[in-house]
Formats: sequence, structure tokens, C-alpha cells
Amino acid sequence: MQPNSQRKRIFLLHLSFWCLYFSFFFYQISGSRHGEERNLGLAVWDASTHVLLMALISYLNYFFFLPRFLEHKNTGRYLVEFLLPFVLIVTGHIWLKRFIYEGTVSKGFLYSDRFIIQHVLTTLFIVIFVGMLKFAEDWFEIQARRKEIENERLNAELRFLKAQINPHFLFNTLNNLYYLAFTNSPNTTTVIEKLSQMMRYMIYDSNQTKVPLSKEIEYMKNYISLEQLRLNNQIPICFEVEGNTGHQLIVPFIFITFLENAFKHGVSNSFEEAWVHVRIVVEGNACTYTVENSKLPQKEEEALEKSGIGLQNVQRRLELSYPGAYTLQVDNQPERYAVQLQLTLL
Repeated sequence: MQPNSQRKRIFLLHLSFWCLYFSFFFYQISGSRHGEERNLGLAVWDASTHVLLMALISYLNYFFFLPRFLEHKNTGRYLVEFLLPFVLIVTGHIWLKRFIYEGTVSKGFLYSDRFIIQHVLTTLFIVIFVGMLKFAEDWFEIQARRKEIENERLNAELRFLKAQINPHFLFNTLNNLYYLAFTNSPNTTTVIEKLSQMMRYMIYDSNQTKVPLSKEIEYMKNYISLEQLRLNNQIPICFEVEGNTGHQLIVPFIFITFLENAFKHGVSNSFEEAWVHVRIVVEGNACTYTVENSKLPQKEEEALEKSGIGLQNVQRRLELSYPGAYTLQVDNQPERYAVQLQLTLL
């Protein structure tokens, strides 16, 4: 089903063709030949009936014969069905022209074999040209549908990848909340409040294709606050933001996976040398996001194995949302793990 705007463009295309054809044909027959003055009234009548009958056979083919041919793929049947109305309309058109110019000096030419052959070929050319418009329109419609299906597939994949983030985050946060409640921590109510703010962002704000970068940063700050409460503020955590983030838009939950991995695989209450550094720098449309963290002793292989799914998820989302507009660098050292993501915020 073609949208109204596309049908309107097709209608205007056909209308423009017939207007140009009428103008060209009228110019041809209304001019003088060998000093002979043409009758403009006859020229208008001839041009009008000429275009109408050309359009009649062309659109019989366009709307009826050609679609049947494309459906059944039977060339013989198509030629038999098309030939009869073509011959009748062309014959009637020739006799109409003879009637229009009856009694004029053009009569001899109108009864000549040259005129008949010329008229048949001209009519056939117009029919073929209009038929080619049908093929072109169908091709563009197929391409548009293919693109629409591809966009729907990509959007469905993005929704699936995004949905994988929420359960993972909830699982981690509920574990933190359980730990605080189990230890009767006075920070339990604060955690619930921050979790409520984050859930509001996850359920409502992040339903948009893109969200303000400032809201994504606020979401990350709330996440860090929850982690600091869980760790009793014993771990040095540095979070820096440079540049104007108020007017930039970003796909939601692109940054959080790297931040989660930093806390999950680099921070522990029992590891006194743990640390996390997070930095976001915005310069125009360029955004550089860096996450560095310590690595837990003898946990390197386990951490890499567990974090693989999350990283694959965010890399796939980057490929779908920022194709050709991002670079991701990972620096994996024995005692330090760093990720740097450079994005062009479009």
C-alpha cells in the first residue's frame, strides 16, 4: 500500500509527462509548413484527442494488462490481450485524425502508409514509456518496503539488546539493596529513592530513540552513588564531565555497560587498592568517554569471561546506532583495565 505522499508524487509525475507531451505535439502541428498557415482550432482538437487516446491505451496497459502479465508471467497471453484494444484504438485514432483534417491539404499524408506506420510506432513508444514508469515505480516501492523491513528489524534488535540491559542492572541493584537491608544500613531508604529515579528514567525517558546526554549522565551518577553506598565510600571513585552536555543527544544506555563492568570486575571491599576513574569530554558533536579501573587479583580471566556478553551487546548497539561514527579502544593491563569510546553525536 503506497502512502498518500508517494501516490501524489506519482500522479504529478504522470501529469507532468502528459502536459509536456501535449505541449510538444501541439507545437509540432500548430506551426506552419512551407508557408501554409495551420488552423489553431483543429490543432487544439487534434492535440487533445491525440493525448486522450494515447493516455487511454497507455493506462489500459498500465493498470490492467501489465499487472496481469506480471502476475501470470505469460507473454503470449499478454500480447493477445493487449493487441486487440491496441489495434482498435489506433485504428479509431487514425480515422479520427482523418475526420478532423477532412478537406485540408494534409489529407494525402493522413491516408499514406508512412503516416500509419509512424502513428503505430509513436503509440507503441508512448505505451512502452508509460509501462516503464510502472516498472520504475514498482522498483522504488520494493526498495522502500525493503528499507522499511530492514529498519523494523534493526529497531527490534535494538529493543531486544536494550531489554537485556534492564534485567542485568536490576539484578545487580537488588543484590546491593539486599546487602544494605541485611546489614540494617541507614542508607537503605536512600538506595530505594535513587533506584526509583533510575527506574523512572529506564521506563519512561529511555523509550525515546535518543535522550539528552545530561539525563544519561545523571543516570550514571545515580548508579555510582548506589555503588558508593554499597562500598561504604571506601573506594576512590572519580567522575569528571567536561564540555556542554545540555544540548547533545545520545542513544540511552550506551555508557552504562562499561561502568557496570568497572565496578563488577575491578572493585571490592576486600581490595584496598581498588579505584575507578570515569571521564566524559564533549567538544561540539564529539564525545569521548573513558572508564579506567583497577583489576581484582587473580580474577582477570574470570572477569573477561563474564563481561563478554555485556561488551558484545554494547558493541552491537553501537554498530546499529552509530555506524561509522564511533571508535572503541580497550587497554587491558595486568593491574589496570581501560576503555575509551569516541562517539560522533548526530
